Amino acid sequence: MRIIRVRYQDRSFYAAIVSPDSVRCLNLEENLTEDIPLAEVELLPLVRPTKVVCVGLNYHEHARELGLTPPDEPILFLKPPSSVIGPGDAIVMPACSERVDYEAELAIVIGKTARFVREEDAPAHVFGYTCANDVTARDLQKKDGQWTRAKSFDTFCPIGPWIETQVPDERALGIRAVVNGKLRQEGNTADMIFAPAKLVSFISRVMTLLPGDVILTGTPPGIGPLQEGDEVSVEIDNVGFLLNPVISEGPADPSAVQ
Repeated sequence: MRIIRVRYQDRSFYAAIVSPDSVRCLNLEENLTEDIPLAEVELLPLVRPTKVVCVGLNYHEHARELGLTPPDEPILFLKPPSSVIGPGDAIVMPACSERVDYEAELAIVIGKTARFVREEDAPAHVFGYTCANDVTARDLQKKDGQWTRAKSFDTFCPIGPWIETQVPDERALGIRAVVNGKLRQEGNTADMIFAPAKLVSFISRVMTLLPGDVILTGTPPGIGPLQEGDEVSVEIDNVGFLLNPVISEGPADPSAVQ
C-alpha cells in the first residue's frame, strides 16, 4: 500500500493511494468514507518526525571507495525535522558551501514506539519504507570535523513520494541517484553492512523511536556534487521515485558567521 499525507477541506490526514486519480482517508476519526479525487487534495510533507536518525558508512562498497574499514557498529548522526522537504520541493544550496552532494538512501518510517527492541521484533515497529536524499555540504563536513552543520540545512532531507508498506524484501532493493537524467549512483541494499532490522534494534537501544520518526539507512557508492539548476532523483525498486530541483540560496551576508 502506498500512503501519502494530504490536506483536504482544512483537515490533514494520511491517505492511501487507491488509483492514479484518487485517495482514501486512513484516519477513521475524520469520517471520510468515500474515495477523494487526488486533484482535490493538497500534498503535504510525508512525515513530521521528532527526529531523523541517519547511519553513516553502511555499504561495503561505499566504505571501499573511501578507503575506510567497515564499522563494527552503526555510526549514527541526526538531521533536524526542519531539514525535511517533500517531492518536488527545491533543495537550496547554502551560500556558505561550495560543494553540496546527493546521497540516495532507503528510509525507514517508524509506525510503533520502539525502545529496547530485539532485532527479530523490529519489523513490527516499521510502518513502511520510502526514498530519501541525505543532502550534504561536503566541504563543511570536512571543515568542521563533525557532521551536524553539513547535514542540517533546511531542505537537506527530501523524503517521499509515499510510504510503501508492502516491500517484498528490504534487503534486496536496487537504489539509484539520477541527476539530469544521467545515472550517478547505483547500489543494492544487499550490500548494507547493517540491515534495516538491525538498525531499528540498535537505535532503539540508544533513543526511543516514535511513530513518524525516520531512519536513513546509509548510501551506496557514487556520491557526487549538485549544481544550481540540477534535478536529482532517488529511485528505489519496489519503493518509489523521489525528484527534487536544486536552487541556490544566493550571495552570503558578509556579516554572517561562517
